[in-house]
Amino acid sequence: MVHAKMHLDPLMALSMQSLKKVLLIGSLLTPWHGWICAQVVSPLPRAHAHNDYEHERPLEDALDAGFCSVEADVFAVDGALWVAHDRIHLDPKRTLTSLYLDPLQKLIQQQGGVVYDHKTAFYLMIDFKSEGASTYEICQQVIQPYRYILSYVNAEGFHQGPVTIVISGNRPIDLIENQTERWVFVDGRLSDMKSNQKPSSLIPWVSENWKNHFSWDGTGVMPEAEVKALRRWIDQAHDQGRKVRFWATPETENFWRTAYQAGLDFLNTDQLLAMRQVLLSLPSP
Repeated sequence: MVHAKMHLDPLMALSMQSLKKVLLIGSLLTPWHGWICAQVVSPLPRAHAHNDYEHERPLEDALDAGFCSVEADVFAVDGALWVAHDRIHLDPKRTLTSLYLDPLQKLIQQQGGVVYDHKTAFYLMIDFKSEGASTYEICQQVIQPYRYILSYVNAEGFHQGPVTIVISGNRPIDLIENQTERWVFVDGRLSDMKSNQKPSSLIPWVSENWKNHFSWDGTGVMPEAEVKALRRWIDQAHDQGRKVRFWATPETENFWRTAYQAGLDFLNTDQLLAMRQVLLSLPSP
């Protein structure tokens, strides 16, 4: 995010009361910092922050980089969802509510009902590390106060909200599917796309481990056979109304450029600013 630079001389001429007004206006203009924001960051609809919670400022760093999808691993503990990659790092101060739901709710209120703008979807991927059904039961309780900012499905169909929650990891697919009204969606796998038995209103994404299907490591030129295979997957998913994401992908600029130009919907990374620079330099495919 780019912020305006203030020069001291004009500010020194202001009365203390006027200065307070300037700082107050600045705090209202920007969703995160108490500084005067020169411009809102350009969103990157295809940028996915893998293990977002491991950054110095979870969610905030991703938003400042324009990412439109963030990922949080959770364990069900004492009626809450604690955020961590493994149990040894669990901390009661780091919950889905404190790191993601509360900040997103506050941001959306400040932004007039959106994360970035009305045209740009924002995704919160919740990766269940603990047992699926029991974790989902707690998840429903945790997200209940935030339903008004979430996409949902009911008997009338899909309703887009500022934030769309996608459940990954230990996914209780049948339990979620059998609900007539729900505020979450499911991260599918290649088998879901091949069988095409579940609608995109339930499984809007298909995610796979890159290394299980492709040998290219992001250096040099991607083999033509693998490019064609990737594009076939993407085309098939799009025909079904789904998006495609891979995890364990190479963290190279060459990979990001190639995957972007091939039409991959979400580019997975831990290197937020590096990916932002690359994506901003690329034309639409």
